[in-house]
Amino acid sequence: MPLDFECTQSFSIGIMNNNLISIGELSRLTGLSTHTLRYYEAAGVLQPIGRAANGHRRYRSNDVLWLEFVLKLKLTGMPLVDIKQYAQLRTQGDATLSPRLAMLQLHRKRLLEKIAGLAQCANALDAKIRTYKQMISKSKAHTRKVKS
Repeated sequence: MPLDFECTQSFSIGIMNNNLISIGELSRLTGLSTHTLRYYEAAGVLQPIGRAANGHRRYRSNDVLWLEFVLKLKLTGMPLVDIKQYAQLRTQGDATLSPRLAMLQLHRKRLLEKIAGLAQCANALDAKIRTYKQMISKSKAHTRKVKS
């Protein structure tokens, strides 16, 4: 199996002491409900998860690393339909490297545009905050003059 450089390491480091964790453990770790984890598997975002003899899901470290990457995509605003498409391409192997790269590049471009828009909004808020501070300062100065 080739190395999967799409995966990241953050919350899985240190807790994947054993190679398998339960759905409850993964739920606590990620903050996702067990229902959401099952949905991701049914929707194809997660590959079918291995099962213990009793039928309970057992997530491997690769499953956790992939989920971390999926959560980063969600956090940056990638729609679930795109994440599903990306996951489907990923399961097809190296033959889909180019379309996956194109998807990530397009998402990154959109993300940078959103960041630029948010920066403009932050600048507008900063300007309004400065205006209010000036108005409050002038009001306090005027109040002090009236009292004197």
